[in-house]
Amino acid sequence: MATTKFKGQPVKIIGEFIKVGTVAPDFELVKTDLSSFFLKDLKGKNVILNIFPSLDTSVCATSVRKFNKLAASLPDTVVLAISKDLPFAHARFCTTEGIDKVITLSVFRCSCFEDKYGMLLVDSPLKGLLARGVIVVDGAGKVVYEELVPEITTEPNYDAALAALK
Repeated sequence: MATTKFKGQPVKIIGEFIKVGTVAPDFELVKTDLSSFFLKDLKGKNVILNIFPSLDTSVCATSVRKFNKLAASLPDTVVLAISKDLPFAHARFCTTEGIDKVITLSVFRCSCFEDKYGMLLVDSPLKGLLARGVIVVDGAGKVVYEELVPEITTEPNYDAALAALK
């Protein structure tokens, strides 16, 4: 079982966090228009999965804004912002913040994502939400970078994630 920290306190994460070199498992998540979204539909493209607890926290919102800005310059790359927030919250955030280069996705309909990627927090005040992490998948569907952020209240390593695509 993996762990992270929330304000310095250890937090358990159920399952095995995905590793570099593995094939990224497909998942079905929910877009802001309530339609289904599948990872397999991005075959042939590089994909950055920006995973976080909630858009309603400053660090999570910052990560989506930064990846939105960075995504504009990446050829054949799609950034997915994934949380347990409802699609309505994702839509509101994108409209308010002018997010147009990132696809925001909700995990609210099934546990298929957290089960396959090992991202569910099982204790702490954030119990039931997703841990903060970044996973980069290349065009062949292989994980080429993974970061489970060691302290949930800090941002991911954007430079390292982007470097994995070069």
